[in-house]
Amino acid sequence: MPLDPLTLSNATASVLNRPKPGADAGTGAGMAGSFGAALGKLIDGIEGTSAAANQAVTGMMEKTTDVHDAMIALQREELTLQLSVQIRNKLVSAYQEIMRMPI
Repeated sequence: MPLDPLTLSNATASVLNRPKPGADAGTGAGMAGSFGAALGKLIDGIEGTSAAANQAVTGMMEKTTDVHDAMIALQREELTLQLSVQIRNKLVSAYQEIMRMPI
């Protein structure tokens, strides 16, 4: 049975492959919209990965999906969740740092 390489979800890939700051001379509002869109895509990717893992486990219980495929889906979901938690932690840290700045 050939093994397929693990790939990033579309949402994760779009966040990781975003253009460098300063490469686009857009306005602040355009940048905020793209950041919000990137977060929205990341959240959609997390939900999609979770749904795929749930479907794989259900298929494993019904004996329509291989155990290995279900375990790979669960590992992919776990890694996606860990990535999202780390992104959240960085956002909270950045927010706290901004709030500590004197005016």
